[in-house]
Amino acid sequence: MKFTKMQGLGNDYVYVNGFTEKIENPSEIARQVSDRHFGIGSDGLILINPSEKADFEMEMYNADGSRGEMCGNGIRCVAKYVYDYGLTEQTEVSVETLAGIKYLDLTVENGKVVLVKVNMGKPVLTPSQIPIKGEGERIVGAPIIVDGTEYRMTGVSMGNPHAIIYMDDIDNLDIEKIGPEFEHHEYFPNRVNTEFVEVLDRHTVRMRVWERGSGETLACGTGACAVAVACVLNGLTENEITVKLLGGDLLIQWDRQSNTVFMTGPAETVFDGELRVL
Repeated sequence: MKFTKMQGLGNDYVYVNGFTEKIENPSEIARQVSDRHFGIGSDGLILINPSEKADFEMEMYNADGSRGEMCGNGIRCVAKYVYDYGLTEQTEVSVETLAGIKYLDLTVENGKVVLVKVNMGKPVLTPSQIPIKGEGERIVGAPIIVDGTEYRMTGVSMGNPHAIIYMDDIDNLDIEKIGPEFEHHEYFPNRVNTEFVEVLDRHTVRMRVWERGSGETLACGTGACAVAVACVLNGLTENEITVKLLGGDLLIQWDRQSNTVFMTGPAETVFDGELRVL
């Protein structure tokens, strides 16, 4: 199996060209390649396939083999792959995901994509559609008790479920302990990605993320988008912010007029290789 390892702000995936490679059991392959000791090492597996609805399809699997609806950092790398490896000459491409079709604008320098702006679509705030168990039209600053401690949670879906928690000091957070408690909490029927956020000013926040199926990652694009929406709903920031993640920065804008979220960030190729699939 030929593959390319790519990363967006340290959120790394193994990419396979589905036009030329056929993967019989992608869930199992995802577990194998993601292993950082016995495999390639990644947050998951992404297949780039033909699509009848868009220019390409992104078929994504988490490190534990579970299917993921959408990955913001992952889809930027899809855009870089299809351009850099000659699958398209267009600098505007559409990508089919389980969270719908996403539209991407590519910035090219010296024949290579260096920056990608993604139309991430409309945020979903209705609890049953996120899904989160809760009453009302939105969950904004709602109390949730996790491991005996009460937190204030805001729920947003960007094609996958997110719970946003604000706190003063995310550096000393024991995320390996509290992350799984949130992920498997009874409030979240499909589990949840949890963002722990520290607001620096009206235009800047810091974030750590526990991704369902993968654990703590260096970045999460959909999570950064969910955080930007949550910040506005809680009156904490303006509608365009820089989200500082462990792997770098993303620029997120929530256009309130069109109710559309835009994410801009880098994508990089790490290396190409071949793997003998057992």
